[in-house]
Amino acid sequence: MPSETLWEIAKAEVEKRGSNESEGDGVEIGEKSVFFIGSKNGGKTTIILRCLDRDEPPKPTLALEYTYGRRAKGHNIPKDIAHFWELGGGTSLLDLISIPITSDTLRTFSIVLVLDLSKPNDLWPTMESLLQATKLHVDKVIMKLRKKNAKAASELRQKIWSNMQKDHPDRELIDPFPIPLVIIGSKYDIFQFTSKSEALLLKIRGVINQLAFGIDKSKSICVDQNKPLFITAGLDSLSQIGSPPVPDNDIGKLHAHSPMELWEKVYEKFFPPKSINTLKDVKDPARDPQYAESEVDEMRIQKDQELEQYKRSSSKSWKQIELDS
Repeated sequence: MPSETLWEIAKAEVEKRGSNESEGDGVEIGEKSVFFIGSKNGGKTTIILRCLDRDEPPKPTLALEYTYGRRAKGHNIPKDIAHFWELGGGTSLLDLISIPITSDTLRTFSIVLVLDLSKPNDLWPTMESLLQATKLHVDKVIMKLRKKNAKAASELRQKIWSNMQKDHPDRELIDPFPIPLVIIGSKYDIFQFTSKSEALLLKIRGVINQLAFGIDKSKSICVDQNKPLFITAGLDSLSQIGSPPVPDNDIGKLHAHSPMELWEKVYEKFFPPKSINTLKDVKDPARDPQYAESEVDEMRIQKDQELEQYKRSSSKSWKQIELDS
């Protein structure tokens, strides 16, 4: 029997890969994306570095940053690739959310929302702004995907609902986030007398590994409010959580259309949101020392000088026109 040609081997490999992919996917199953959003200086970069075993000090994320990780599956087997995206600036750069989430990546995409527990007044507004903006864009991408591949869009929705048991008491009350979502409350160790941050980081790492590489899916649960909460999707309920901590006669005065809205109103009574301009803290990345490059910076200075000269000459021209008239 004649040996296979290089062309036949390549053809067989392509067909093998094709059989492992969903129809029209365009992304291998072993290639997933995880998008970190959340509180400014909340610890997103630290979590990513720990998950990738990178021993380096975290730098502030000013806009949208990308890195990747690989995981070996075995000898002579291609490594799984995970794409890590991170949005900086808290809630000030919502427009950048649309860049990594596309119809090609959506079915292998996960969101990690990191909320800073040490800033409770900012926590709810940050969560609401980021999740609303993300959901709005994801919904648009799903509509686009539905026109291109209705089966894939339907499978995406079924996958999200699969985490919720059919007899779950809250099934009729909720609208699941359209793609996998993990919410992490960072800086929990600040509230403890003995720091357990290392153990918590290992637990977080396990969750991220599950999103990025599909491994170590944990079914453990902790709902004890005196310990770090750990709740997998679908394993808790509003009845188990109980009513918000306000007198029964005051609950009737809070006009809410859903349990989530009721909790929001109660939360804001304890931790009133600060009215701040989220854009005022954003620095110019071009002037940040960590991105310094002498040749680029020299050209930038030259262009800035040219712009100022143009502004002055334009100003003189307009004054001259006013005088002439």
